[in-house]
Amino acid sequence: MSALTPPTDMPTPTTDKITQAAMETIYLCKFRVSMDGEWLCLRELDDISLTPDPEPTHEDPNYLMANERMNLMNMAKLSIKGLIESALNLGRTLDSDYAPLQQFFVVMEHCLKHGLKAKKTFLGQNKSFWGPLELVEKLVPEAAEITASVKDLPGLKTPVGRGRAWLRLALMQKKLSEYMKALINKKELLSEFYEPNALMMEEEGAIIAGLLVGLNVIDANFCMKGEDLDSQVGVIDFSMYLKDGNSSKGSEGDGQITAILDQKNYVEELNRHLNATVNNLQAKVDALEKSNTKLTEELAVANNRIITLQEEMERVKEESSYILESNRKGPKQDRTSEGQALSEARKHLKEETQLRLDVEKELEIQISMRQEMELAMKMLEKDVCEKQDALVSLRQQLDDLRALKHELAFKLQSSDLGVKQKSELNSRLEEKTNQMAATIKQLEQSEKDLVKQAKTLNSAANKLIPKHH
Repeated sequence: MSALTPPTDMPTPTTDKITQAAMETIYLCKFRVSMDGEWLCLRELDDISLTPDPEPTHEDPNYLMANERMNLMNMAKLSIKGLIESALNLGRTLDSDYAPLQQFFVVMEHCLKHGLKAKKTFLGQNKSFWGPLELVEKLVPEAAEITASVKDLPGLKTPVGRGRAWLRLALMQKKLSEYMKALINKKELLSEFYEPNALMMEEEGAIIAGLLVGLNVIDANFCMKGEDLDSQVGVIDFSMYLKDGNSSKGSEGDGQITAILDQKNYVEELNRHLNATVNNLQAKVDALEKSNTKLTEELAVANNRIITLQEEMERVKEESSYILESNRKGPKQDRTSEGQALSEARKHLKEETQLRLDVEKELEIQISMRQEMELAMKMLEKDVCEKQDALVSLRQQLDDLRALKHELAFKLQSSDLGVKQKSELNSRLEEKTNQMAATIKQLEQSEKDLVKQAKTLNSAANKLIPKHH
């Protein structure tokens, strides 16, 4: 952080020094890293102008804080962009040993520490960003889970370690951007921890929170039980982002492809989470259905036991009251034996009282379980109602199918009857055809006979004609 923070006791650079420093430039992706006097300054290439602005006084705290905010914002842009590009090229789940991921957490730690108010303790002044991060669970209820997980980690002893663990869990949960936006929107709460011109209180904080949305396409998995998050040194390694000036031109051509890949990965991740949520809910419903009967039986047994214990308590109270009355009315010589009986009765009463308290605690547990069971039963009843509605519709469809089947059977029977009638008619037609064929044969035979007779008559007539002549 010392490279990003200008010293307060430096002399004001002249115009010639500023122009000379602008000429001596190291290209850090799309950012220019230049030396203004003895301190580091980051500028985006689109915002560079070699014409120097009016020189502000370096002793002005607002000027120094503004430069620190700008440096941190540009460094966050570099870190997030490099992390997304390298993670997409790598194509696997990232772990805590991945160097760009480690540098991202270092940059985020510097952003969250910027402008923190110092709190006085017994050991001196202490600045920790764990306090603002604890506020997130009040603004976003989903963050309560990771806050509780951080507090339960046994190896964390300092607030800085807890803050680092919180950042890692939020990134794994893919909610870091949402949590940071919710925190930045509540500046009245942040004013308790930050100075008015801190990064989290200014526009640069909102820009960084917006940039964090792109990290939702990254899958990260950390095992923090073995990591020493308390003693890590947060130093930004600028050598990771040093590139040739011409490489920035080539990277601009791949911007659209990268954006499309980011959207594709985001949609796939969202779909995977929705499927996992559906599977978990289905498993919970199945478990509730299985435990419903068991809980009902246990509740009935517990109720019977409570009734029995209450009856025993009433009986013990009556016996103790009877013993007290007999002690008051009886002779003095019997008080010793009766006193022993009374002490035993008191001891028995104390045991019964303790037993009753235990039973009442168990009853409260059973009541809470019964309430959960009733809620689950309502959900199941709703599901059953929906299934019953579906069953009614299916039955209606089945009845329609049966009616259609009867109608088709009737039509089939009618068609069979028609086929029989047609076959009978066909057989009759065949008989008539055969009869007609026999008649035709007879007619043909008779025709032949008639022809023969005609020929005979003709021959006879021919013989008779010459005789007349």
